[in-house]
Formats: sequence, C-alpha cells, structure tokens
Amino acid sequence: MIRFFRTATRLAGILLTVSCSLLTAQAQAPKTYTSSEILLGLKKLNVLGSVLYIAAHPDDENTRLLAYLANERLVETAYLSCTRGDGGQNLIGPELREQLGVIRTQELLAARRIDGAKQFFTRANDFGFSKTAEETFTIWDKEQVLADMVWVIRQRRPDVLITRFPPDSRAGHGHHTASAMLAIEAFSAAGDAKRFPEQLQYVQPWQPKRLLWNTGSFFVKPGDDLSKFLKLDAGGYNPLLGQSYGEIAARSRSQHRSQGFGSAAQRGELLEYFTPIREGDALPKELFEGVDMSWNRVPGGAAVGKLIDDVIKKFDPSKPEGSVAGLLKVRELLAGLINKSDRNQAGRYSWYGQKLAELDKLIVASLGVHIEAVAAEPMVSPGQKLDLRFEALNRSNTPVRVGAISLGYADTTLNTQLTKNKLLSVKRQLRIPVEYKLTQPYWLSEPSTTGMYGVSEQLMRGVADNSMWRNGVVGLGVAGQELFVDFSIQYKHTDPSLGELYQPLVIVPPVVVNLPAARAYVFSNLFAQVSGGRGQQVPVMLRAGRAGVSGTLALQVPGGWHVEPASVPFSLKNKDEEQTIDFKVIPTNATEGRTELKAVATVDGQAYSRGMQQIVYPHIPTQTLFPEATSPLVKLDVSRGKTQTVGYLMGAGDEVPEALRQLGYTVTLLDANTDLSLDKLRRFDAVVLGIRAYNTLDQLKAKQPELLRYVEQGGNLVVQYTVARGTVIPEIGPYPMKLSNDRVTVENAPVTFLQPQHRLLNAPNKISAADFQGWVQEQGLYYPSTWDAKYTPIISSADPGEKAKESAILVADYGKGHYIYTGLSFFRELPAGIPGAYRLLANLVSYGK
Repeated sequence: MIRFFRTATRLAGILLTVSCSLLTAQAQAPKTYTSSEILLGLKKLNVLGSVLYIAAHPDDENTRLLAYLANERLVETAYLSCTRGDGGQNLIGPELREQLGVIRTQELLAARRIDGAKQFFTRANDFGFSKTAEETFTIWDKEQVLADMVWVIRQRRPDVLITRFPPDSRAGHGHHTASAMLAIEAFSAAGDAKRFPEQLQYVQPWQPKRLLWNTGSFFVKPGDDLSKFLKLDAGGYNPLLGQSYGEIAARSRSQHRSQGFGSAAQRGELLEYFTPIREGDALPKELFEGVDMSWNRVPGGAAVGKLIDDVIKKFDPSKPEGSVAGLLKVRELLAGLINKSDRNQAGRYSWYGQKLAELDKLIVASLGVHIEAVAAEPMVSPGQKLDLRFEALNRSNTPVRVGAISLGYADTTLNTQLTKNKLLSVKRQLRIPVEYKLTQPYWLSEPSTTGMYGVSEQLMRGVADNSMWRNGVVGLGVAGQELFVDFSIQYKHTDPSLGELYQPLVIVPPVVVNLPAARAYVFSNLFAQVSGGRGQQVPVMLRAGRAGVSGTLALQVPGGWHVEPASVPFSLKNKDEEQTIDFKVIPTNATEGRTELKAVATVDGQAYSRGMQQIVYPHIPTQTLFPEATSPLVKLDVSRGKTQTVGYLMGAGDEVPEALRQLGYTVTLLDANTDLSLDKLRRFDAVVLGIRAYNTLDQLKAKQPELLRYVEQGGNLVVQYTVARGTVIPEIGPYPMKLSNDRVTVENAPVTFLQPQHRLLNAPNKISAADFQGWVQEQGLYYPSTWDAKYTPIISSADPGEKAKESAILVADYGKGHYIYTGLSFFRELPAGIPGAYRLLANLVSYGK
C-alpha cells in the first residue's frame, strides 16, 4: 500500500488521509463536472447529515432511497453490504464464488457512481442461500461481522441507520435476517467504548440518533394501519440532474447485470415507509428529526455555513470559476478551525476532514483543472521500472501552480505555473518497490474460511476495493492556498471502435502459471481403457511479467500419482511472452476420490504458483485476479453407457460441457438460433440445456416445440435449473410443473432414493448415498413445487427441520423419448471435481440408451 507524502501541515495530513479512505473503482476516465453537478456539490457542502443503509448482499439496497437521500436531502449516504454476493448465480458468464464476488463488488460501485452513495462491506463471505439467521451464524463469525459493522458506523458517523430487512423470518433469507439482527446490535455497540476497543486508535465511539426499518412494498400491504409508519415520497425530480430519483434508481439497479436486475424507470410519486426496528423506539415525525444538519453542529461552523450560503447565491453556471474566490475563503476559515480543534474533531472521519476533501474537489472542478497520470504499459512487476506521463491542464483564468507530486514512493516537485488551456506533460520513471503486493482484491489476499474472508489490516476492513496503491497526490497552489488532489495511475489506450479506454495498472509476478480455467482432471476407468494407462495431458501456460525470466516448472501431485516429466526448464526473453509446457499425469496407485494438482514455477529460488485471470465486462472496470494454480484431480469409477454424442445449449454460462468431455462424450455447443431444429437435434444421443437457459434465451419461445419433437421421436433432453421468475415461456416441460424457490442448502443433506430400482439410479452407474457426499455450497436449487403425475420424482432430501423436497430430479417419458428436469447444482459440483456428481450426470445423459 502506498504511503503518501506528507507535508508539515496538519491540514495536508487530514486531506491526504481522507482521500486515501475514499476508495473508488479504477479504470474510469478522470471525472469532469457540469455546472449543475458543481452546484449540487455546493449545496451538499452545506449539509452535515449522514445515513447508513444496511443489508446483506449486492442488489439488496434500495437504490431509489439512496438516490433520494444523496441528491435531494444531500446527506452523506452509504450502503453497507454484509457480503459481496459470492454465493449467488451469474447470469452473464461462468464466474462463480470469489470471481463472482469481484464482479458484484464492481457492480455495486458502478451503481454508487450513478446514485451518489458510497459503498462499504464486512468480511462476511456469501456462502450461498441460508434459510435462517441461526444457520448463517454457524458459518459467519458473528463477532467479526459485528465488529466490521461497528467500524463502518464509527468511521462514517451516521445520524440514522436504516435496514432493508426485518430481524426475523419475514426477511426470506438467513443472511437478510442476520443483517438486521447485526444492525440492532451495532447500533448500541458503536457508541460503547468497551466494545471493540482496538478500533479506538483510529476512530471514536459513535451513537446514531435512530435505527429504522425501510419496510417498502415488500411488507406494507393495502389495508395496513399506516399510522405506525413514517412515510416519505422518494419519487421527486431533480432539475440539476435532469432526472427523477426513480429514473436514477433504475439506472443504478441495472448495473447488477450478473443478477439480471435490469430495471425500468419509475416516475411520479414513489412512497417509502419506515418503522422503528427496535422494540420500544418511538416513531419519528421525520427521518432526521432532532438532528442538526447545519454547520452549527460543529464548533465554529456557523461562519462556514454563512460563507457557503453566499457562494451558492452568487454561483454563475456559465462561469463556475467565479465561485473559486468565495470557496477559498471557506477553505481558509475551515483550515483555521481544523488547526484549533482536537484530534476527535479534526480527524480523517470528522465533518471537518470530509467537507475539506469535498471542498477541494469543488474548487478543482470549478477551475476546470484536469489531472491524470498514464502508465506506458498495463502491467508491471515489483522491482521493475515503469514509465509514466503526468498531465495537468488549467481551463480557467485563475492562476494555478503545480507543486509537489507523489507517485507511489517517487516524489517530485515541479513548482510550475499552468498556462490557461495549455497542457503540462511531464514524464517520470517509477521503480515499483519489490515489496509491493500483487493486484489481488485485498479480501482474497489472505487465507479465508467458508464464511469469512481474512483481512488483517484494520484500515482496509470495510472498504470496497484495494485500489489505493494506484493513487497519486498532487499539490495545487491557488491564491496562496495549497490544495491536495488525488488521482490514479492508469493505463490508457485507444480502441478503433470504442475510442479512448482506461484500465487499471496491474502489479504482476515475474511469471504467472496458468492452468486451464475451471477444469477438473478426471481419470476414470473409461479413460484408462482409451489411453491404455498412458495418463492425461495437463498443459501449463507460463507468461512473463518482466523480460528475462527463467527457471523451472513442475507439477506437484499427491502420492499415488505420477508426473512426466518431473520438471521442465523455461526461459522467457520478453515481457508478456508466453510458453505452454505439457505434462502427463498418470494415476499409478491413486485411490478413488478427489485431490488436487498444483503448478509451481521456480525463479531465482523463489516459488511462484499463481495464475492470472482477467474478468472483462463492459459495465465494470477490468478486474485482474491471481488465483493459486491448482486444479481438482479425480480418480473415478464411472461408465457412460451407450451414449456418445451430446448437444449442449449454453444458458447463463457454466462449465458442464467440459465435465461431459472429461467423461468421454463428444460434446457440441449448440447455437440457439441455428441448431435447434429437429433435423439438427436428432444427431445427438442427448441434449442438455445449461443453467437458466429458459431465463436467458428468448429463442426458446420459438424453439421449444422443436426440442419437444426431438424428445417425442426418441431423444433424451436434460434441463438444468431454471429460476422461477422470468422464464421466457410459461411451461418449460412437456407436462405442467410449477417452478419455485425451493432448494436444499445443506450440501451434504442425506438423500433418500424414492425409486431405488429406477434406471436413473442404476445404469450405467449404481448411485449410492456416498455419491452425494462432499458436495459444495448447496445440493440443489429452484425445485418445482408441484408437477404433473407423468413426472417421476427420483430422490428426496431436506434441510434440517424442513419437509423433504422430492423434485431435485424429475423424469418423464414423452413419446419415444425422455425429459429430465434437475435442480441439482451440477454447475458447482463438476468444476469442484465431486466424483458423485460426475457419475450421476453420466446416468442422466445416458438415460434410455
């Protein structure tokens, strides 16, 4: 993490620490401000109020209310999500678990850039659907999550806490209920100096004024007694933004693309309801009743408020730089108050510090000053040199001087006056310190558990991402005052079709070691027959993070497995040069079950075992991860029956086709537009539909009859889970079934065979209870709640204390063929190398052959 340069003044220290704490997603063009946005910022500068919204996941937040609070009430507004949504499903690609959490983190940040709120998290890991808070707290470390919630409250000092959910089963998800329960505890704990005292070296206890539940339309029904609710209209129109809060909210919520939450704009009156969540608390008449949100709330602030009022009255949208002189007077007065105040009043999280950072941004925006630092290349290794170009431009008539610049550990002083509308461009070379960490999301950098991420550094807890190291700081002299502006070192290039694009600068190891993504290496008796025991090829792709890197590469495997060759020397002369080395893995005396292999490159005596994965989607900045170069290694006794060819229609994206290939099937990926005619389908022994195909492929509206004709004439159609809401056709099977949200979340829940003699459980593989052990995250999801008698349920299981679910696998004869619906989570189990999932999948695709 960068240690920014510090001037001798206390003012600079506050400004820099505030700028460091306001972490935002990178790979954005430097922000420019319209006059309307500057005026809105001036109005917000004069409001000293804060609210923290609390829920469990990305997309739980009420974007309409956030937009209203941030832009109408002008209070500091933030959303605290307990998790990063790692355990959800992904509608836009194959990324799951940690990778999905990275995507959903960035989707939240994209949403906040639209609605104007800030974003925070706890260390809780979204381990998947949970039915009760009690179950949630057996997996989350409740005290750690509570500590993080208290930490954010003490930092942000909200006057009002708002929960999205009630603290009981009405919340509909154990994480939802837990988030509200934790908020109730945090409300009191944040103001108690005896709770989490280790935080008090950075923050002070803080007691919010009130805690409310934003009940919304989920819980307020027609005919309810509305006297017990506080009501407000969040559907207003903001002329400075040219949108209503319902319109802003739709744009914000539509950033949650991985969850399929594209939203239509709402206009007109939009009522929000609130009620005390703690028993015995009084219902306020107004959300901020009893809270002084003027500058009078801080010592000496009244004079600051008057000066800001004067600036607002004189603001000229055609000439925003005319407000700079007045803003500098505000700044001078505020700086004097900071120097007179004690640490608690002037610290990084105080109103003084926060408003000073906002003030500097408004001054720079009013001057039309442009600052950016561009790296000559997108990636660099620790210890290597990086060429940078620093640019500054003053588009106003007010003199601006560029003083000290900090670019990581390299500080320089230019002391150069900016000439109006003439670009200052300075080239510098920065050596990246050898101790710099990889550009790995900070919550993935330390060992974690199923329920919690490891984050040892207190100051990193709660923040959205770890883009801090890319920041630089420049001092700007304006009319005798020194402003400090933070910026990010980024790589910039021009795309022929998209134009100028920014992407994050990435710190990479000297060499990355990539194994094929989401690939389990399955060694079955079938494979042994085909290969003659010669083993299976494992390609490892090396990529140089710097020029002139050489060493040896090896595959590490457990006992009972053999690798040929034992190691291979490599030499990569140029940066970004790639080399693929093939190894052969042979099970010599391996036992049945799952283990893993690991690729390790050794350079100058140092072992490197991380690959590199980039997540690229147009709505978020490019994300780079460095996962450990490991893959599941599976020894499996399995038969695939007479089925040879499988047509696979991808839905939301999964890795099941690769698993089918590992079992020896010939798999063809189908095009929904061209490959779903009966003539093309009948060449396959089985056709499998990927997860959420009926949620994502509009073509199935027209192609469903062809699929059913394929079944009717002797085909075998296997349909994987479909979300109950938003199917493209009302009926996805040949006979009626009603999809639901039913699921079994305990992955190793005991399974009962309803039809022990049924072919699906006996051919070509004999399925036993052991095949359902060792599963990950969940057993199955979106089971039908009712179904026609022509469907035969095959197995049943249940979460503790619940009625058994019998529709994890439904099979029906239709004409000469067979239709199978399964909600079992094959999309999670197969990439994880779960042996039983492979055996059961073989039975499904081989059914009837």
